[in-house]
Amino acid sequence: MSRHLKRLAAPKSWKILRKEYYWVTKPNPGPHPIDRALPLLVVIRDYLKLADNAREARKIIKEGKVLVDKRKRKDHKFPVGLFDVIEIPEANIRKIVLLDHRGRLILRDIPEKYTNYKLCKIVNKTTVKGGHIQLNLYDGKNILIYVKNPENPVEANVYNTKDTILISLSDYKTIVKHFRYQVGSYVYVIGGANVGKICKIKEIRIMRSSMPNLVKLIDMQNREFETIEDYVFVIGEEEPFMKEVFLQ
Repeated sequence: MSRHLKRLAAPKSWKILRKEYYWVTKPNPGPHPIDRALPLLVVIRDYLKLADNAREARKIIKEGKVLVDKRKRKDHKFPVGLFDVIEIPEANIRKIVLLDHRGRLILRDIPEKYTNYKLCKIVNKTTVKGGHIQLNLYDGKNILIYVKNPENPVEANVYNTKDTILISLSDYKTIVKHFRYQVGSYVYVIGGANVGKICKIKEIRIMRSSMPNLVKLIDMQNREFETIEDYVFVIGEEEPFMKEVFLQ
């Protein structure tokens, strides 16, 4: 696999100049696919404009001034993806990675009260040694749910795939809230023609075939449309979590 990436070949989700320069930093393999992730160097130089060139951006990163999900990241190729929280305390910068209406990765300001939490979609769950439940999250994280009685694992039915959990970034283990994937829940559309919209689930259509399940949604302007299950990310039940950030 090539270690280099031409700007013209970079994912369309990256908001970068494509013809002014020839090469762009390629992110390392990590928790996000390349079309849903930005290398940290590109975030510092091209998005936040904190450096004029790659050398200056690498220096900022190597000094440990950049936090991603509350952890110092010193690798300039570290992949930063959807819902990751980026902080630079010295510059009083707090950003979250979202998508615009053209499917491009963008950074939005996030209030300090939200920087200790992260929305994580459950993509799979498995039973591990001892009968405990392991939740596999969309960004590569895993959370262990301890089962008191393996012969009657009532905890196994609490969390389901396509649900979203709000985890604490202080320990990456504590589940603060749980948002179920169900009719009436609010979702953030992460793909398709309606990417970037906040909607409410009106109907979930289970397809009895190899076709993906469909979800009928209502957006904030009361317009209805359908999309596939993989394109919805639950962000709340009674109301969207951090609604003011999504609607900036």
